Amino acid sequence: MAVKLFLIALLALASCSAILASDPSPLQDFCVADLQSKVFVNGFPCKNMNDVKAEDFFLSGLDRPGDTNNYVGSSVTPVNVNQIPGLNTLGISLVRIDYAPNGLNPPHTHPRATEILAVLEGELYVGFVTSNINNVNRLFTKILKKGDVFVFPEGLIHFQFNIGKTNAIALAGLSSQNPGVITIANAVFGSKPPISDDVLAKAFQVDKNLIDWLQAQFWTYN
Repeated sequence: MAVKLFLIALLALASCSAILASDPSPLQDFCVADLQSKVFVNGFPCKNMNDVKAEDFFLSGLDRPGDTNNYVGSSVTPVNVNQIPGLNTLGISLVRIDYAPNGLNPPHTHPRATEILAVLEGELYVGFVTSNINNVNRLFTKILKKGDVFVFPEGLIHFQFNIGKTNAIALAGLSSQNPGVITIANAVFGSKPPISDDVLAKAFQVDKNLIDWLQAQFWTYN
């Protein structure tokens, strides 16, 4: 049942993507990405049609769980244009997310995609935060169980946390062939070169020593 719900949601996302996607629109049946090309364009250049094979539209192994033995207790397995070259210009991709008990997919954003997530196993606490509408960043949250679906609007910070006592699994469709991801803590405390202590201390209204400690903790666990 959960898989059926997800497929319906994914189909709806694909339909919307054809109208609203920020990715380049296809001007032919498909444009299989030439991942070896040295040409730099917005997206990927097309392979010669005569060189396209069924394998360019195929990926196996999504049934295998990701390794959640890490500091956040989650694993994201992407299925985007880098894994399936045939997704180039089609404006859609997929991820599998595995969560250990208390596992977290930490606050992050996809700068180029809306996400629709379906829970296949387990129980997740999920949410997203709006932009500063009337100087307020509103938080929308929901507890999801097997078969439930939730949408994270494009570009907004969102998260998922496994509140159950067993492993959880989710599949998510994204409205871009290459949605990108910015994990907030990684970007703020782990950028290269690092953001100035003065900037972060003032932004978070804390002592610079705490910023130094947070940055050190980040590199300890990464």
